[in-house]
Amino acid sequence: MTFTDQLRKENDDIFQMIFNHPFVEGIGRGDIDKKAIEHYIKADFEYLNAFMKIYGIALAKSTNRTDIAYFHDKINFILNDEIHPHHNFCDYIGVGYEELQGHPLPPTADHYIKHMMYHAQLGSLGEIVGALLPCPWTYLEIGKELIQTYRPTEEHPFYPWISFYADSRVEKTTNDMRNLLDQYATHISPEEKLRIKDAFRKSCQLELKFWEMAYTLEEWPSQEKVNFT
Repeated sequence: MTFTDQLRKENDDIFQMIFNHPFVEGIGRGDIDKKAIEHYIKADFEYLNAFMKIYGIALAKSTNRTDIAYFHDKINFILNDEIHPHHNFCDYIGVGYEELQGHPLPPTADHYIKHMMYHAQLGSLGEIVGALLPCPWTYLEIGKELIQTYRPTEEHPFYPWISFYADSRVEKTTNDMRNLLDQYATHISPEEKLRIKDAFRKSCQLELKFWEMAYTLEEWPSQEKVNFT
């Protein structure tokens, strides 16, 4: 069993909770509250901006040109390809993509980004990859799960979103990242493996919380919205 096989097995509970989350199931059914989608896009746009910056930190920590080229390509994928699922959601809710950019992060998205940035700034290259990997991996499996469960056709309102994440490009991103981490794991200490496992699991948990954040329209508490008396 490879290191990433082990990571997947140890976190299957979280993966299953993601598959069964009402937002994810709503994508499969083609029926999601439009405010929840808007909340999701606002947060995910900023999240992906941070993801690219963390790829940049990983690039700076790389010790060979192969890894440098790898992280450069992954930045390009997010910048030029991963906007398409967002456009599908925007078309569904009838809101321009530009209108949903530049908004403050809800608490969970803020936490998730800072979790990844912590490992990027203070951790090893393996920790960075361990913290980043759950994002493409869970989305790849969501796409495949929705294809298998709902058999969407091109008339499905979220067919572009589902087919994008079930596509070979996302599978390649996931497999490339897994291979990189598996190779890295062959020559590191047990202590570093534990740190990577911790980073990976927390990112899986935050992926689940991200869906919940969007579904519940999570916001920061304020005096106007919370009464403790």
